[in-house]
Amino acid sequence: MRRLLLLTTAAILVSACGPTQAAPGAPVETRAPNGVGQTPAFPGQTRAPEMKVGVEYEVKTVAEGLANPWAIAFLPDGRMLVTERPGRLRIVGADGKLSEPVTGLPAVYAKGQGGLLGLAIDPAFAKSGLIYWSYAENPEGKFTNTAVARGKLVIGADGTGAIENAQVIFHQAPSLESTLHYGGRLVFAPDGKLFVTLGERSILPGRMQAQRLDGLLGKIVRLNPDGSIPADNPFVKTPGARPEIWSLGHRNLQGAALNPATGKLWTVEHGARGGDELNIPAAGKDYGWPTITYGIEYQGGPIGAGLTAKPGMEQPVYYWDPVIAPSGLAFYTAGLFPKWKGSLFIGGLGGKSVTRLTLDGDKVVGEERIATELNERIRDVVVGPDGALYLATDNAEGRILKLVPKG
Repeated sequence: MRRLLLLTTAAILVSACGPTQAAPGAPVETRAPNGVGQTPAFPGQTRAPEMKVGVEYEVKTVAEGLANPWAIAFLPDGRMLVTERPGRLRIVGADGKLSEPVTGLPAVYAKGQGGLLGLAIDPAFAKSGLIYWSYAENPEGKFTNTAVARGKLVIGADGTGAIENAQVIFHQAPSLESTLHYGGRLVFAPDGKLFVTLGERSILPGRMQAQRLDGLLGKIVRLNPDGSIPADNPFVKTPGARPEIWSLGHRNLQGAALNPATGKLWTVEHGARGGDELNIPAAGKDYGWPTITYGIEYQGGPIGAGLTAKPGMEQPVYYWDPVIAPSGLAFYTAGLFPKWKGSLFIGGLGGKSVTRLTLDGDKVVGEERIATELNERIRDVVVGPDGALYLATDNAEGRILKLVPKG
């Protein structure tokens, strides 16, 4: 039986300043890049100077015993929903207690990187009770794809939940024989439209389709809440193009959030060996994969022609080489940590840390790594209604943690 843990009084006391201070202007990353000889397109596009703001925090465990938690979403009453990649949706009470798995979800394909993935709460949840989730499905046997469903969440007096009238509103196409690169983050825009991030499934046939408009691999799609197509999507009137497409040329986007200052969507996506990207995807734009990238093949050697730029293709706002393996993205606007206001936080799987970026408008001007003392894969990063920074750790015995001010 999984152990349940209440909010622990034993906190890990840490300082964001760390034991050593980098030389002024030195970047956080000191390893040599994989992309030997590559040149950033503009100053500050990678290896921004380390910029610490002197925040001291402590880490508290909210809940544990979760199997590879993937996404966190807060309900209006302060309770959390958490997806577990093997296919379970849990409700986490204010006391940290985990509910039994929520019933009524469609079948989930939970192999490789597939499973139950992203979460979003309907902006009109108080009236509709609807939640949205993404997951891997295998409608054609061994062939799999990303799907999105919605349904009404009903929570009983005992804290158990059920989904009523589950409805699948989106299927990625084509399906491929792969268990990798599903994407799966869900974000509601201020106008009520739903963004869905989609991976290109990793294998070569999928990789090459990231540039094609007749399929949904390596894309961000934009939907109405019921899954129908917004009339103002960029390719609605393009012959042969899938009208769901918002942007193309992506690899595997596993973090997405709205910038509260601008209302624009920001995303992070995995590169290969190098080339993790931070982007601000705009309607109809091509973000280059696999034609341009700051990464190289896992076995070494260039990807394609080895280009990092090409006319008509967008440059990332920022990139990492070597990678941090980004997953989860959150802008901090709360008051609990005043020195963090305006920062962008990114979970790191390979980096086993959280990256904090200092922004000047749309430009990255500083970088800091926090939560390194946890030495855990961070799958999701969310700002809670209490202003704390909540983390999901991607382990077979995963946890939900929160960072609060020290003391």
